[in-house]
Amino acid sequence: MKIGVIGAGQVGGTLGKKWAGAGHEVWFGVRNPADEKFDDFRAIGRVVAIGAAVAEAEVVLLAQPGTAVADFAAEYGERLAGKLVIDSTNQIRTEEMNNLAVLKKLAAGAEIARAFSTLGWENFAEPQLGGESIDLFFCCGEGCRARMEELIGDVGLRPVYVGELESAAILDGLTRLWFALAFGQGRGRRIAFKLQDGEG
Repeated sequence: MKIGVIGAGQVGGTLGKKWAGAGHEVWFGVRNPADEKFDDFRAIGRVVAIGAAVAEAEVVLLAQPGTAVADFAAEYGERLAGKLVIDSTNQIRTEEMNNLAVLKKLAAGAEIARAFSTLGWENFAEPQLGGESIDLFFCCGEGCRARMEELIGDVGLRPVYVGELESAAILDGLTRLWFALAFGQGRGRRIAFKLQDGEG
């Protein structure tokens, strides 16, 4: 797949590297593509202006600050039509952590998913704990579920489907729990949740 990663910080950079390693074509969309700090990404993909990354991509990962998504969607929303857009952003200090409402409004022609929002980036870089793959909980419409499971699996994570976008509040609750344990209780960022199947 052709993947546009909007933002090349820890989350975007880590996921972009994983996807490039799995054989996907990755375009990192940043404000200043010439900046030397992006040189590592040039070895695995393309570093381009945000508009160019959106134009080339079949899948767009939003990995910029959560507060920047509204402006991004206002500028590029119509160009996202027909693409799979993944909201990984978190607005920690707001009642609604995700940006799904603004994406539904301004990028109405896109397929939208909520994923990569419940864990710290370190768990994407090293997606195993105790010898087991870390679970990544996500939600999206059924039409893009298979692609999302492939993209999550290509990072080395185990995809766990929660439901359609109406389930986003459940994911956001999981994010708040992760923050409470990782920081509130001082357990550190290398923690994750595991869904165990069994009888009785």
